[in-house]
Amino acid sequence: MNKFLTILFLITLSRFVQAKEVKILSPDKKILVTLNTEMHNKSALNYSVMFQGSVIIAASPLGLELEGEDPLSAHLEIVSVSQKLVNDTWKPVYGEKNIYADHYRGLTIRFKENTKPFRSFSMDFRLYNEGLAFQYNIDNKKPVTITRELTGFQFTRDHASWIARESQASYTRERVSKTPNGTERPYVIEIDPKCVVALGEAALTDYAQMKFDRSPKDSLLITAALKGKSVFDSSFSTPWRYVMIAESPGRLLENNYFILNLNKPSSLKDVSWIKPGKVIREVTLTTAGGKACIDFAAKHHLQYIEFDAGWYGHEYDNASSALAVNVDASRSPGPLDLKEVIAYGKSKGVGVILYVNQRALTKQIDTILPLYKSWGVAGLKYGFVNVNSQQNMKWLHEAIKKAANHQLMLDIHDDYRPTGYSRTYPNLMTQEGVRGDEESPDSKQALSTMFTRMLAGAADATNCYFAPRVDQMGSHASQMAKAICLYSPWQFVYWYDRPADAPRAKGGAGSAASVIDEIPDLSFYDALPTVWDDTRVFDGKIGEYGTIARKNGNDWYLGTMTDQSRSFTLPLNFLDRKTKYEATIYTDDSSLQTATKILIRKIEVNSSTVLSFDLKAKGGEAVIFRAL
Repeated sequence: MNKFLTILFLITLSRFVQAKEVKILSPDKKILVTLNTEMHNKSALNYSVMFQGSVIIAASPLGLELEGEDPLSAHLEIVSVSQKLVNDTWKPVYGEKNIYADHYRGLTIRFKENTKPFRSFSMDFRLYNEGLAFQYNIDNKKPVTITRELTGFQFTRDHASWIARESQASYTRERVSKTPNGTERPYVIEIDPKCVVALGEAALTDYAQMKFDRSPKDSLLITAALKGKSVFDSSFSTPWRYVMIAESPGRLLENNYFILNLNKPSSLKDVSWIKPGKVIREVTLTTAGGKACIDFAAKHHLQYIEFDAGWYGHEYDNASSALAVNVDASRSPGPLDLKEVIAYGKSKGVGVILYVNQRALTKQIDTILPLYKSWGVAGLKYGFVNVNSQQNMKWLHEAIKKAANHQLMLDIHDDYRPTGYSRTYPNLMTQEGVRGDEESPDSKQALSTMFTRMLAGAADATNCYFAPRVDQMGSHASQMAKAICLYSPWQFVYWYDRPADAPRAKGGAGSAASVIDEIPDLSFYDALPTVWDDTRVFDGKIGEYGTIARKNGNDWYLGTMTDQSRSFTLPLNFLDRKTKYEATIYTDDSSLQTATKILIRKIEVNSSTVLSFDLKAKGGEAVIFRAL
């Protein structure tokens, strides 16, 4: 970590003994947060937020509801305030950039009730240029049960918002007043054409998951909704609640490291074994299929293959044990010699990832992890994990730590959305919690996902290419662009597809048995990195269009997608000024007599070049800029 400046100072207690409000400015002074112990002439802890002089969140409630006690929200005095200004940078093990800024003004404010039972607690506030975050801190000497949070977000107008009811659900454009109970986070809301916010939580590890409800008393008040009680026997801090703020959806996405900043630094001293890469799923559950995938991966610069559900029996049969290979006959007749495949992969420089369902994990995780490590497995995909409750969230994050103890990387599938824990445990490579290609999302959904779900972090979107559903979702060029735009350090590619040498009559996935043809298109996925040194989001409207460029080493990779036909130009001034590049452009061309209708052309460009794009409806384009 390069620490440029850290200033810590205490504000004298006497100044705040009689104060009822505290004001906090972001470092760039564009965001102002006001914390007050009175609201509408009543005793009630609240906060409000202004951005560039305009109110974006009016006076909104704060507090906790405790089982068997009065809510901790009223009749409060400010006892003390401490403030610090932090201006740091830190380097991730991998990421969308190779260095992140951590610049904020932080306050810790201690409150005490002025009526019996005179309870006290504190709150931490952090005000970044990218938004604000706060958490509650409780010093308790007896068991405490949180039944509800009183945290709210009071809007003044019925703004447009993008709603997903579940982590893998479709997004719909609605209004704040139509927010359904249980709305997923991050929750993106457009305040006006020059201001977009996202509500969410960060650093969730030992607490009930938060979603969003609409207040039954005020349709413009969005409230934090916990998925169960949270119980503590000693002092604790809640996860962070945040409001990201930016001038555009693209800038909001560029700033998504904000969530990582709210998590603790890496707990791992040795990270040499953590290796991002591309993954192909083995769909036949056979030795021959595994070796065919490894040969394909080695030839086409993929780093891993993955055996999905069925390799140890039916994943929902309680008799299935993940301690040995026992192929589910309903999926494949086998045979599968897993150790032989792992050894073959090592000889080719290709790792093997294994899927394990929550049922087996719950019963066998402490045996599974050292066993798989002894087999030479590179990592696991935790499937159909349990979430929502404090107990489930604590178990899952402990399971991430346990995997790290055995130097195993992870992909968490199904109903789990990240809150930044990959900073602390970077063996958590990716996770689902997204409407990926398994659900055949059209381009409108993909472009909604880009500016909403992707704020939370990496997403395993199961990128398809040869499967018939690609034509339903959009185009082959848009699939390439999607692989750039939707970040995932473990990037699954050719989902539902199998190499030409894999068995054809054994196994299947998603009722598909599409074969990967050795065509020029593959050169794009061959070259595609999965982690980046820099990321630029140039333009975008949620659900309509978006363009992202990412840098890896000396080369840049650009993806652009659209829902409706769109023509535009893009100056390449993000390229290094003193370098010439060969641009390989992958674009849709319906006039071609090929299955994928991809036109590949190469031109020389530099930072003064202006590229023109002419995208068809539901189309896209991908460009690789190689430094010459």
